Amino acid sequence: MSVAPVKVLAGSAPTVEDAAPGPARLGPRARLWPSLVAVYRAQLSRARVARIPLLFVATFQSVGIMIMMRGVVDTRGEAQSVVAGSSIVVVAYVALNLLAQYFGQLRASGGLDHYATLPVPPAAVVLGAAAAYASFTVPGTLVTAVFGCLLFGLPLTNLWILLAVIPLAGAALAGLGAACGLLAPRPELATLLGQLGMSAALLLGVLPPDRMPEIVRLARDLLPSTYGVEAYARTFGNGPDWARVLADLGVCAGVGVISLAVATWAYRRAAVR
Repeated sequence: MSVAPVKVLAGSAPTVEDAAPGPARLGPRARLWPSLVAVYRAQLSRARVARIPLLFVATFQSVGIMIMMRGVVDTRGEAQSVVAGSSIVVVAYVALNLLAQYFGQLRASGGLDHYATLPVPPAAVVLGAAAAYASFTVPGTLVTAVFGCLLFGLPLTNLWILLAVIPLAGAALAGLGAACGLLAPRPELATLLGQLGMSAALLLGVLPPDRMPEIVRLARDLLPSTYGVEAYARTFGNGPDWARVLADLGVCAGVGVISLAVATWAYRRAAVR
């Protein structure tokens, strides 16, 4: 029986310091754009079945409003306001009302904890959900706009402006809806805020501004969807003032950036509580 030297055994056996692995290297941080696209696709596929019936409700609601207003409006300018306002109401119903309810329920049920564990930036969660909900408004808004133009005898020439109005007004309203849902302490209050916002967009956007009292006009100017309505309504004339149209769209874009930034801050605040 042979005995190995102690030095040999000491040199061949790994020590605890040698065997212990070093700290695992973390993977690269998720980038905003790929994360946003992933959240957008997930939200779009999740909400497709549940939200399509509600989109039909929003479209029929706007069409019904225009039919009722058909016997009330007297001038071409009033008809332009009714058609433009009814079209944007579809955006307000989905992007503002439904998104406020969604984030309110998500916060109350603890669903934000799931998103907090994902390696995605908070801005991607808010922007992805807002973009998915805003996407549902495109068919209903186009159907409402075409029906309104045919009903009131307005031209369809500049209908393409909705390709800019829908995302910009949708971003502003979706940011407000997400902020309401994330900041409301209870889901019932989030639903109430969403309903109030949609009602404000309905009353202040569809009714002709010339028939409103001065204080109501001031309230109308504070609503971001008003500028989307004005941008679309200005394109019905023979010679649209495109500078004012771009200015209205610029206001929608600015409010959209601010409201989505507030919603992102509210998401961070709600996710860590």
